[in-house]
Amino acid sequence: MPMPGKQPERRPAGELEAGVMAALWAASGPQSPGQVQRSLGTPLARTTVTTILTRLYEKGVIGRERSGRGFAYFPLQDSHGLTAQRMHRELDRDSEREVALARFVDQLSDDDERLLRELLEAGDQ
Repeated sequence: MPMPGKQPERRPAGELEAGVMAALWAASGPQSPGQVQRSLGTPLARTTVTTILTRLYEKGVIGRERSGRGFAYFPLQDSHGLTAQRMHRELDRDSEREVALARFVDQLSDDDERLLRELLEAGDQ
């Protein structure tokens, strides 16, 4: 129970977005904010869920379609595609892309380096 005069602890936006994305990935089709709210199983207000969905839509992470007076939301990519998109976005932010890529490769484990080589060689064929 929160102490008098203290606000309950807020969760980071990234944690909330991750929960919403997990709910959308688990769904069999587009979801309304109310459906997402129920599937989260947490006491988030519907307005909070709607705000998170709107932010994800504005970031280009999810799509939406008209459903009655509101929208139903759906993921545009699976979790692996979203990770790849974030990696590209980070590279695009760096003014020295080649240096960033070189450092990334230098920090790969031996297994990841081998896997990356295999993927690059398979792409060349």
